[in-house]
Amino acid sequence: MRATRADLGLLFAIALVAGFAQFGAVAALNDVALYFGHVSRATTLRDAVGLSGSEIGVGMGVVRLASLLAMPLSASADRHGRVRVLRRALLAGLLATAAATLSPSYWFFVACFALARPLLTAVSTLVQVVVVETSTSAQRISRLIVMAAGAGVGSGLSAVLHSLIRGPNSFRWLFALALVPVVLVVPLVHRLSEPHAHRADELERRLGSVPHAVRARLGIVALVSFATGLITGPANGFAFVYAEGVLRMAPHVVALVVVLSGLAGLAGLGLSRWLSHAWGRRATVGFGLICLGLTSSVAYAGGRTSFVVGYMLGVAAAGLFAPAASALSTEIFERRVRATAAGWVALAGVLGATVGLGVFGWLSDVIRSTQLTSLRTSALWTFWPLMPSVLLLLRVPESRGVEID
Repeated sequence: MRATRADLGLLFAIALVAGFAQFGAVAALNDVALYFGHVSRATTLRDAVGLSGSEIGVGMGVVRLASLLAMPLSASADRHGRVRVLRRALLAGLLATAAATLSPSYWFFVACFALARPLLTAVSTLVQVVVVETSTSAQRISRLIVMAAGAGVGSGLSAVLHSLIRGPNSFRWLFALALVPVVLVVPLVHRLSEPHAHRADELERRLGSVPHAVRARLGIVALVSFATGLITGPANGFAFVYAEGVLRMAPHVVALVVVLSGLAGLAGLGLSRWLSHAWGRRATVGFGLICLGLTSSVAYAGGRTSFVVGYMLGVAAAGLFAPAASALSTEIFERRVRATAAGWVALAGVLGATVGLGVFGWLSDVIRSTQLTSLRTSALWTFWPLMPSVLLLLRVPESRGVEID
C-alpha cells in the first residue's frame, strides 16, 4: 500500500511533534539547571550553570537509557500493527512530557523525560518504518528527508519558544505546550492506513527476536548506531548548557543559531538525497558519521565562533546522515522483522548516547582546567574512538534500488 499525500502530511506532523517534545529537555536544560542548582562565580561547570557535569550527564544519560524500552515498543508493531502502536505511544509520550511541568526537582524532571523518551523514540522509529514500507525505492530517500525535516522543525520550534518564554518558570510553560498536539494531532493518527495485513506466523516469534541469517548485519548497523549516539548524545545534550551557561550567549541568540542551522540541515538533507543515489546508502552513512564527529569536535573547540560554526555544520552532518541511515537500517530487513530490527538499531543508539553523556560529563569534571579546555578535551576523547566502525559497513549489503516486499 502506497502512502497518500494526506498520510505523508500526517506523518510529517507526527515527526514534528515527536521532535518538539524530545528536544524540550535539551532546549530548557540550562534553565532547569539554574532553577534547581546553585550558581557562583567560580570556574567549574557546576559554578557556571548550577549543576555539575556529572549530574547533567547522568540525568540526560538516564533519559537516554530509558529509551531502551523503545525497542520492545517498536517490536510490538510487528505483532499489533504500526498505526495502533504509533497512536498509543505518541499520546503517552506527550502526556509524560507535559507532566514535567509540575517538576519539584531536577530528578523529577529527569524521571518525566525518562518516561516520555522511549515512547517518543518508538514514534520516530515507526514513522520511518511506515514511510519505508509505503514508498517505492525512488521515493524513499526523499520522503525520509521530509520526515527528518519535520523532526528538525519540531526541534527548532522548541528552541525558538524556549527563547521567547522567559522567566523563572519558563521551562514549565514550554513543557505544557506538549498538550497542544494531544488535542490537534493524536486524534488524527487513526486515519493512517496500516501498511500490511498481519500473518499468523508473525505472532509465533518471541518479542525482539530476529532470524540468525540477519543477525550479523543487524549487529553492524547497531554498532554504527552506537557510535553515532556516542557523538550526538553529548554533542546535543550539552549544547544549550555550553552555549548559555559557559559561553554566556543570550537565549535568543542561541535560538537564532538553531533556526539558521535549519538551513544548513536542509542542505545536508539535499546532499544526503544526492549521495544516497550516487554513492549508495552505505557510503553516505559512513561519510555522515565522520562529518558528525568532526563538526561536533569543532563546536566544543572553544569560543562562540567555534560553537556556532560547529553546531550549524553538525546539523548539516545530521541531515546528511539520518535519511541514508534510516533507509539502510530498514531496507536490508524483511517486513516481518523490520520494526524489530529498527527497534534494536534505535536501542544501540540510545546506549551510545548514554555512554557518551556519562563519559563526557565525567571527563568535564575530572579534567582540572578551565571550562573551555575541559570540554574541548572531553569532546575529543568522547567523539573519536568509535569512528573507524564505519569500515564495517562494507560487510553490509547495499540497499540502493531495493523494493520493499
